[in-house]
Amino acid sequence: MAPLFEKSVFINCPFDKDFEPILQAIAFCVVFLGFTPRLAPENADNAVPRLERILKIVKESKYGIHDLSRCKAAVAGEYYRMNMPFELGIDHASCRFGDDELSEKAILVLEHTRYDFQKALSDISGWDIEAHGGSWEKAMGRVRNWLVAKADAEKTGLSAIRGKYADFQEWYYERELERGSSEDDIREYPTNELVQAMQEWMDAGQPAGY
Repeated sequence: MAPLFEKSVFINCPFDKDFEPILQAIAFCVVFLGFTPRLAPENADNAVPRLERILKIVKESKYGIHDLSRCKAAVAGEYYRMNMPFELGIDHASCRFGDDELSEKAILVLEHTRYDFQKALSDISGWDIEAHGGSWEKAMGRVRNWLVAKADAEKTGLSAIRGKYADFQEWYYERELERGSSEDDIREYPTNELVQAMQEWMDAGQPAGY
C-alpha cells in the first residue's frame, strides 16, 4: 500500500557515494518530521522501467525535493547529470497540469553553490533555490525549514533533529552489527534499506542505543 499522498516526499537527487551523507540526512529529516521519503529505487522490480517508477512516485507525492548539485561536470570531459532536472520538470508539470490533488504539490529545489542553477537551468530563474554547499547539516536545515513552512511540520529545532540523527545512527549500527553485519556491509546497504530502518527506529520510540 502506497503512503498517503499528503505525507509523501519525492526525493530526486544523486545516488552516488559522495552524495550519500546529504541524501541520508535529508531522508532522516523527512522521516523524523512525520513524512515518508519516496525514492526511485524503492521499487526493486527491474521489469518496471525507471521512468514509470518515477511517474508513479510523482503522482503519489504531495511534496518534492530536487537536488541539482550534479548539473555541473566535476572534471574536463565529464557529462553532467540530466536526470535530476528532467525529473524536476516532470514534478513541476504535474503541479501545473494535474488534477486538484496534484495542483496542491509543493517543490523544494536544492543546489550546491548559490546561483549555479542559472547557468544550467535558467528557465527557473525567480524560484527560491536553496544552497547547501555540500554540507549534510545545511541540507537538513533547508529541508526542515521548508517542511515547517510548506507542510506544517512540527517546529522541532534543527539541533534537536541533528541530535536524534546521531541517536539513530548509533542504534542502526549496533543493530546491524548484532545481526551479523560488518561495518563494510553496513556502508554498502542500499539507501532504501536505511530509510526503512529510520521508520523502524521511530516506531521503536527513538532509542539512543540498540
